[in-house]
Amino acid sequence: MKKIKVGVVGTGFIGPAHIEALRRLPNVEVAALCEVTAELAREKADLLGIERSYTFDELLKQDDIVSIHICTPNFLHYSQSKAALLAGKHVICEKPLAKDLVEAEELVQIAAESGLVNAVHFNLRYYPLARQMKSMRENGELGEIYSFIGSYLQDWLFYETDYNWRLEPDKSGDSRAIADIGSHLMDILEYITGLKTTAVLADFNTVHPTRKKPLKPVETYSGKMLKPEDYADVPITTEDHANVLLRFDNGSKGVITVSQVSAGRKNRMSLEISGSKKTFSWCSEAPNEMWIGNRDSSNEVLMRDPSLVNRDVTSVISFPGGHNEGFPDTSKQMFKEVYAAIAEGRQPETPTFPTFADGYRELLICERILESNKKQGWVEV
Repeated sequence: MKKIKVGVVGTGFIGPAHIEALRRLPNVEVAALCEVTAELAREKADLLGIERSYTFDELLKQDDIVSIHICTPNFLHYSQSKAALLAGKHVICEKPLAKDLVEAEELVQIAAESGLVNAVHFNLRYYPLARQMKSMRENGELGEIYSFIGSYLQDWLFYETDYNWRLEPDKSGDSRAIADIGSHLMDILEYITGLKTTAVLADFNTVHPTRKKPLKPVETYSGKMLKPEDYADVPITTEDHANVLLRFDNGSKGVITVSQVSAGRKNRMSLEISGSKKTFSWCSEAPNEMWIGNRDSSNEVLMRDPSLVNRDVTSVISFPGGHNEGFPDTSKQMFKEVYAAIAEGRQPETPTFPTFADGYRELLICERILESNKKQGWVEV
């Protein structure tokens, strides 16, 4: 079997997660790693067991590298994705696709004109029971959708001493909690329900208007053990917490809460979708079970099991019932679909995976949410 050779750009939290998932695909080889300097690239490549290391410009010149994963801070997504596409590489980019709609629209256009495979890493779609909810809705088992209630809660920025580049607008953008994790929530909402968000009403809260930035490196999500003199005070302009009311194109309504300051919530996305026949409820902290609510009969709990889910869901399940699958499996399942397309050499006409166009869509919604908070009023999407 001839393997597809991949280059990964960026080695923070998410880069190694991409690498681990890619290594689980039989037709893919993670052949090269890229960082900002040749020295750092070599150091990280040795740690991750990758033979070749490059700076970004060097990576683009490697003819045998077929696809590139962009796993860098947000402000680099546009320039690196554009350069990779123009170099003839298939591109898988972390979200958000770009820092603004103008950049995102250009990337969508370049990708479409090139015919190259393009994807945005909205991997949370690939929890098997998320696809099960989508399948059941498409089969009419949910009925007409009445409401959506969702939340995405974390605590990794709970203390004023918690700090990361995502807190800096020049690197992350003008929105943080919504753009970082709210984008996943808005993507999976429309993916499962098939609805389009038509208007938003947002209210943000910055719990820590000033944070203490470490004067020495601290890894994302790690414990903070520095002393008071090791910090500098930095003003914060992005949101720690956000509430958003939603209107959908079928006339129904919804609400989401996003927070990065909820103690004890490490990475909890929860969804509750109520329809005219049933209610679906699911939480990422217990991803292998789905609650199904009924009015006139007993409620049900569906376990993730390839013998129990709908037939069109089994392709994103690798293990039998009772053998739990979680966050790392979502990227593997997504990349499995992406690399099936890359093996064919072109973007499918109707991709099953999230594309640059989906990345543009979520950036549009997030920008309208940001606009609504500034306006303190409803904004149409």
